[in-house]
Amino acid sequence: MTNIAPSVKKDQPVQAQVKSNESSSKKEQSNDSSDENQIGIENHKNAAKHHVEAAKHHLEAAKHHEDGNHDKAATSTIIAQGHHNLANEAQKKDLKSHALKS
Repeated sequence: MTNIAPSVKKDQPVQAQVKSNESSSKKEQSNDSSDENQIGIENHKNAAKHHVEAAKHHLEAAKHHEDGNHDKAATSTIIAQGHHNLANEAQKKDLKSHALKS
């Protein structure tokens, strides 16, 4: 299995790794306008928000399945998929902006 994120340390909390990456990113200032940066930031935050919501609904669906409430599990799964789709749209917007800069 390939390691997709080699910089991720198993013994360090994700939040600490994010802060570490943020401080190194600030050192690597690009020539982007602040408007373009703000759009990118909002795209990332929007994608993350929807990934979190999707995860919550998947966990809810699993709980419903464990309890034998398969109809509720199906509903939670559909809601989770909607959030996955919204996260994917935000990611596509960000990828397009990066592709245009290349």
